[in-house]
Amino acid sequence: MFKTIDGSTGNDKTRDTPMPRAAIQDRPAYARIRNAKRAVEDRAEAYALLDSCLLAYVAFIAEGRPMTLPMVYARIDDTLYIHGHSKTRIVRTTDGIPLCLTATRVDGLVVARSGFHHSMNYAGVTVHGTGRLVDGAEAERALDAIVDHLLPGRSGEVRAMTAQEKKATRVIALDIDEITMKRREGPPVDDAEDLAAGGWGGVVPLTATLAPAFADAHTGDAPEPASIAAARAKFSHGGSV
Repeated sequence: MFKTIDGSTGNDKTRDTPMPRAAIQDRPAYARIRNAKRAVEDRAEAYALLDSCLLAYVAFIAEGRPMTLPMVYARIDDTLYIHGHSKTRIVRTTDGIPLCLTATRVDGLVVARSGFHHSMNYAGVTVHGTGRLVDGAEAERALDAIVDHLLPGRSGEVRAMTAQEKKATRVIALDIDEITMKRREGPPVDDAEDLAAGGWGGVVPLTATLAPAFADAHTGDAPEPASIAAARAKFSHGGSV
């Protein structure tokens, strides 16, 4: 069987960044990391990971049921922003309630000599906070940031939103109360008897890149905007071992 992405087994000996024990104990129970040696305590690293992921998953409770939705997002300082149509569930129900947002970058498949020790190399971040409905200048700034998260500089290349578009769109802020980051890197950790038995083990790096853009039939002679090249540079990575 494959180990879960968040923490393999108690005898895992992979190369990981340690987190001071005091820092783990000081966190509320819902924000603690079981496998502490996979934790990354530096908030700047967690923010850098958030800034480099295309997509996040936002979890919340609505109508007594747990919900998880993939969302485009953006970070401004210590606040994350998501948006949606004014009638969508996540916008209507999350003002003032706890939210959890996760984002992950998968760097490689870890191929071991037993199913039990297979894993992934990855970096993942989890954010806890409370939803806050915003409007006015903060909402406009957030919407520009969401566009620019995907295509850096794109908000300056397109027209401003119309009054009708603004009316149809709502923005939820997630002020970061707790943030945790975990990372795994390195080769598989096989048992001695499996190593002695032989067989292939190692890492299959996962790479990401943005392919060449295809203009639509209405583009004409307009040049490719600079934001596409900026996105290609931002989101392309070569995986790791």
